[in-house]
Amino acid sequence: MKRTLLTAALVSALAGTVAADTPLTQLMAEEIRALRAISGDRLAGYVARPGTGIEYSRGWLARQQVSGADTQTECLAEALYFEARGESVRGQFAVAEVIMNRVDSAEFPDTVCGVIRQGTGKKYQCQFTYTCDGNPEHIANQSAYGQVSKVARLMVEGAPRELTGGATYYHTRAVAPRWSRIFARTASIGVHHFYRKPTRLSRN
Repeated sequence: MKRTLLTAALVSALAGTVAADTPLTQLMAEEIRALRAISGDRLAGYVARPGTGIEYSRGWLARQQVSGADTQTECLAEALYFEARGESVRGQFAVAEVIMNRVDSAEFPDTVCGVIRQGTGKKYQCQFTYTCDGNPEHIANQSAYGQVSKVARLMVEGAPRELTGGATYYHTRAVAPRWSRIFARTASIGVHHFYRKPTRLSRN
């Protein structure tokens, strides 16, 4: 409900600044149409989130009471388990940030599960290797899964993303994919490097 109101308020504010019969009017009208086509969840992701007093420690995380999981939380928890369960709490939040940043990016699917399962079906051609490496996705360490589930729930509920500078890509220090030579590195946390795709400037 809050995100729907946010969408309406933003569109209304933009509409109120438009004067009639000018090139600016046409441009703003196009922007308003584009904003109306964006889901409330995605639009809300572009708005700065207030700080929540988060601490990246196991003790702090253990004290957090979170609500029950939904499908999106379960997808994120699974990804964190297979991608980052050996990381520090800070490292787990950082990997979760990348996934949530992808949800908000027009270049990726607009749900957590969609982002994580993108490309699954062709061996080693997916976005997250554990989904297409041919190995069963068996969760053996329930303690580790419980921890990443809390991280996942907090992120889905809107925890601040302040660790990776808006990164939408990451890789472990053990590899050096070709794209890492061109993308801007935004952070290095634990065994992962984090990156943002370079902004392409349009040509007139």
